[in-house]
Amino acid sequence: MIRRIVGKTLGFLGYTIQYGCIAHCTFEYIGEIVICSGPSMEPTIRNYDVLLCDNLSRHVFSIHKGDIIIAKSPDKPSVNICKRIIGLEGDKVCTSSPSAPLKRHTYVPKGHVWLEGDNLENSTDSRSYGPVPYALIRGRICLRIWPLESFGPLKKSPNWRIQDN
Repeated sequence: MIRRIVGKTLGFLGYTIQYGCIAHCTFEYIGEIVICSGPSMEPTIRNYDVLLCDNLSRHVFSIHKGDIIIAKSPDKPSVNICKRIIGLEGDKVCTSSPSAPLKRHTYVPKGHVWLEGDNLENSTDSRSYGPVPYALIRGRICLRIWPLESFGPLKKSPNWRIQDN
């Protein structure tokens, strides 16, 4: 009797570890579901939108200007941020607000990206903490799941700040 209970317990534990490893690899390397909160990406992404994040993109270097990404915050590594890529390494980006009379520019260093929220007046982004290392990118947002009336792929923004150099 004890042998049967131990056998079933070890079998259950083995399956739990196996499925845990599969789930971890899936969420780490293929994709995950994220819930965004905060006003920095409004009106593109609203508070509590449920999104599908493609984590494979960062591994095959298919992140482009205009993509919305999930990254670890440079200020607080335990927090994820959702921002739009405005510039890739070597790009010249405008670092001043749209209403500023004098425009300041900088170049994005090698191995970094420049991130900004779509709601420029209410976003903590690269204008505050500078260029973000590519290694902090978790994945690219590819699909809005919830709310259902907005279900579908996210479009690239005709954001005036994304400039081709």
